Amino acid sequence: MTRSTLTVPVDPCDDLAALCERLKLPEVGRLAAARAQQAAAEQWTYSQYLIDVFRAEVAARQARYVVSHTQMSHLPFHKTLDQYDFTFQPSLDERQVRQLLTLQWVDAAENLIVLGPPGVGKTHLVVAMAGQAIVERISVYFITIQDLVADLRKAWDENRFATRLGMYVRPRLLCIDEVGYLPLSSLEANLFFRLVAARYERGSLALTSNKGFVDWGQVFGDPVLATAILDRLVHHSTILNIRGDSYRLREKRTAGLLGEAAARPSLEASLPGGTVPS
Repeated sequence: MTRSTLTVPVDPCDDLAALCERLKLPEVGRLAAARAQQAAAEQWTYSQYLIDVFRAEVAARQARYVVSHTQMSHLPFHKTLDQYDFTFQPSLDERQVRQLLTLQWVDAAENLIVLGPPGVGKTHLVVAMAGQAIVERISVYFITIQDLVADLRKAWDENRFATRLGMYVRPRLLCIDEVGYLPLSSLEANLFFRLVAARYERGSLALTSNKGFVDWGQVFGDPVLATAILDRLVHHSTILNIRGDSYRLREKRTAGLLGEAAARPSLEASLPGGTVPS
C-alpha cells in the first residue's frame, strides 16, 4: 500500500513576486495581485494589465529619483512657480518666466540671471527652475557664492583645484545664490572667473544678485575682472530684473508688525545701485 502525497498548489502571485524581486520591479510586485483581480473584474486585456502595472513602476521610480536628486542638489527649500505671487511683483513678465520653465535655455547651455533687492523672490524663481530640471532628469547643483568660493579656495590651497573645479563644471545646471551680498577677495574673484570661463557655452548657470551690473566691479574688487565675468555670463543669457517690495516685509506689515513708513526706507536702501537691463 502506498501513501499518497499531498501537493500544495503554488500561488502564481508568489512566483510573480519572486520574479519581480529578481528583476528589480518592486512596484509591479506590490501591485500585481490586486491589479490582476481588478483586471479580471473589469475584463481588461493582457496589454491593459501590463501597461497599468508598468506605468505604476515608472511613476514610483520617477518619484524616488526626484526625492534622491533633490537631496543631492542641495536645494535650500522646495518651491514651484505656481507658488510665486506674480501679482505682487508686476515688474516681472509672468509669461516670460513660465516660458523659462520649459528649460530650453538649459538645453542651449544658456544662463539665467535674476536681479533685485532682498526678499523679492529671486531664490524662489531659481529653485523652481532647478526643481523642474530635476523632474526632467537634468543634473542640478545649488550653492551660495560664499560657500562656493570658500570651497574653491580650500581646494586651491590644497593643490586640488582642478579636480574640485570639475565637480562644479559637471552639472548641466549650476545655481549660484547671493552674488553681491559680500565682496570677494582677489583670489576668490579669480577662482570664480575660472569657474564661469570653464562653464561658458558648456553648461547653464542660474545666478541671483542684489547688485546691479555697474556695482559688480566692487563685488569682485576689480572692474576689469568683473567685465570679463559679465561678458561670459551675459553673452547667452536671460536677465530678470525684479523691481518690487520684499515678500518678508509684506508679511510683517500684514501681521501688523511693521508700519508702512518704517518698511519703505529699508526697501529703498536695498535697491541695486546700478541700472540693470530689464
